[in-house]
Amino acid sequence: MSQYRIHPIVMGTKQFDKGMMTYQQDYGKPYTIPIYCWYLEGGDQTILVDTGEMHPVQSDDRIKAIGGRIYTFEEGLALHGLTPERVDMVIHTHLHNDHCENDYKCTNAKIFVHPKEIARIHDPHPLDFRYVEDYIEEVENNGQIRLVETDGEIADGIRVMHTPAHTEGGLTVLVETAGGTAAITGFCVINDNFFPPKQILAMEMDVIPPGTHVNAYDAYDILIEVKQMADILLPLHEPAFADGTPIP
Repeated sequence: MSQYRIHPIVMGTKQFDKGMMTYQQDYGKPYTIPIYCWYLEGGDQTILVDTGEMHPVQSDDRIKAIGGRIYTFEEGLALHGLTPERVDMVIHTHLHNDHCENDYKCTNAKIFVHPKEIARIHDPHPLDFRYVEDYIEEVENNGQIRLVETDGEIADGIRVMHTPAHTEGGLTVLVETAGGTAAITGFCVINDNFFPPKQILAMEMDVIPPGTHVNAYDAYDILIEVKQMADILLPLHEPAFADGTPIP
């Protein structure tokens, strides 16, 4: 079985209330999150998880806030000697705009996504403005989309698991590494969601659901399941990975 090194590459940021990450907690606290493209180094294919923002803000204040540099898609791939045309596979955690804006540049890639994400990006609920079908239409028309309808292996050493915590078609990506199984979460969270502070644990909550979710109770249970099954947890927007240190 192939083993991978996971390279987190910051390809965007968001500044908002921390409660957008942590349900019922830290509302009113300003917070900056990194938006990642994850390069999975290993095996015989060039594989990315998500593709980030098309035009990321690369300002000093945001770099300082997350503790790492912010790259355009081309700049980030170039760190590893790659170009968009060399990408063989993109696996999507979900299709909110900040996770798929550079898909169209990956002209030779197969793009794996849950069918519920395709349904939502073409017919979003009014509450969820983050689905923008413009970012997926080109690769869809080119026949690059591969629908992932069941959990399981999609490449040697890489599995996906349907985890509808943040969106209906969220996919957690389970990657075999030298340090064990790493879970790139299919939902937008930070470390605090998996490892709550003492005052939250004192309330008998073992995790905090995402600040935006499909169903808070289900999301709680999904976080517990992912936490128990992974040796390495990679919350989708955790700033601790913004310095680009490979995992493991």
